[in-house]
Amino acid sequence: MRYKLIAFDLDGTLLDGKKDIPPENIAALTAAAEQGMIIVPATGRIYAGLPEPLKALPFLRWCVTVNGAYVYDAWEDRPVFREDIPLEMTLRVIDYMEKNRLFYDCYKDNWGYMDRRFYERAVEFMPDKGILDLLVRLRTPVESLRSYVQDSGTGVQKLQMYFTDMEERARQLRLLPTLFPELSVTSSVRNNIELNWAAANKGAALEALCRHLGVKMEETVAFGDGTNDLTMLRAAGLGVAMANAAPEVKAAADRVTDDNEHAGVAKVINEIL
Repeated sequence: MRYKLIAFDLDGTLLDGKKDIPPENIAALTAAAEQGMIIVPATGRIYAGLPEPLKALPFLRWCVTVNGAYVYDAWEDRPVFREDIPLEMTLRVIDYMEKNRLFYDCYKDNWGYMDRRFYERAVEFMPDKGILDLLVRLRTPVESLRSYVQDSGTGVQKLQMYFTDMEERARQLRLLPTLFPELSVTSSVRNNIELNWAAANKGAALEALCRHLGVKMEETVAFGDGTNDLTMLRAAGLGVAMANAAPEVKAAADRVTDDNEHAGVAKVINEIL
């Protein structure tokens, strides 16, 4: 099989624990691009949250962002696929999170927003310094996120919750799919839960991008570690889980590579090349 497109998650996959890109991964992506392969980050982050060394790569054009809610053409500054959570559903979920006294925020129109009361306490809910720095940099604090969203008249791309109580997180992971079956319930870091519209997932986004580009799904390779990567690994011609991936991600993958600390992405790409 001659693969034409490589898609990869960032946190826990392409990036190491310090949120840096191992040089082996950069070299492998560059070599793949030189052979004509399309290189596609597929992340829960918004485009502004991509690492600068990645955005600076001259061949990087297409990006699956916000867990598949927004597929972005960086060269033409436009979306090729978009699926938001509708306003009414967004407000229902916010009311639920308030009732359960959860710590939450959202991505809306490619930016992050958070209640000021949460923003000022972010360090309590995000022990990972790299993610904390990203959270603070890519969020605008507002007095009331519910009022801000309601006044805008439109929904959001993603709602996120953060936990210090892992038992409560596990309980919410069980409850949320039954309470809100219209939503996709996933996770990308060990203490969060991410909610997207069900049609907005990395697998659907990758398929939409491939239709746009005229690439067959069997001609794609995808890498991931979190449950928000499951649909993408299942949809790709070759789905690769990291050694540090969640057990259900490893079970769904076609193969498992080395972990993100040891450039597992590069090892598979180099084999393909």
